Amino acid sequence: MARDGDTKWIAACGLDCESCSIRRLPFDDAAAEECIAWYREMGWLKPTEGLSEALERGMTCHGCRGDRSVHWSVDERETVTCWILACCVDKRGLDLCSECDGFPCDRFVEWSKESEAYRKALERLEKIRAARPR
Repeated sequence: MARDGDTKWIAACGLDCESCSIRRLPFDDAAAEECIAWYREMGWLKPTEGLSEALERGMTCHGCRGDRSVHWSVDERETVTCWILACCVDKRGLDLCSECDGFPCDRFVEWSKESEAYRKALERLEKIRAARPR
């Protein structure tokens, strides 16, 4: 998990990319196993396909703040850019949602209620915002 004050592997939305299986897929056997099973379940890989096919198709992520030409996300599988990435990075030119004057917006708060990971992402960004110099 990203250390306090280190935001290199924190996504624009506050998710911790450092521990994400999709990012770790190329170099972590357990993450690869988890991702390949999920990709098969979702129909993105055939039952006979595995790690080499996932890597060949670029089904790994370097973080949404990384090189967008090699960025992969579930949303992109559906040909939709992540709404948070579109708002924060593309529209506003920010690195993190917590840099926005409107943080947290109603849509972000509602998103944070969808899962424990999203709730923790909001908390992470609130801590980052509170720690920044005024």
